[in-house]
Amino acid sequence: MIPGLRYRNARAMIDWLCKVFGFERQAVHAGPGDIVMHAQLTLGGGMIMIGSVGSETPASALLRQPDEVGGAETQAPYLVVSDIEAVHARAKAAGARMLIGLEDRGYGGKAFTCADPEGHVWHVGTFDPWAPPKA
Repeated sequence: MIPGLRYRNARAMIDWLCKVFGFERQAVHAGPGDIVMHAQLTLGGGMIMIGSVGSETPASALLRQPDEVGGAETQAPYLVVSDIEAVHARAKAAGARMLIGLEDRGYGGKAFTCADPEGHVWHVGTFDPWAPPKA
């Protein structure tokens, strides 16, 4: 599964996501007016797809930005990271709004939840559901 997110300033958010969470640009395709029609960012073995709000694709009418629905989200990506303290510090320094502070999770690992500069919610943690159980 590959989550897809739309941003008003997709280019700036691609830079933010790469700087703060460690994503890498796999592809960025520009459209008219230099908007982002489609971008692919990778992190480890995962990927997200990014597009600009103004891309006016057929799917655009189906989606709303968090600030258009009272800041709510109906989905939120979960990022598996190894150095949670460093990612947490970068996110705070880059203006992420902390929604749930850095804490130990009962099911394993540490995690935090934040909103990026355009309000999308991100869960970030060390728990890796694909990793073999520790002996």
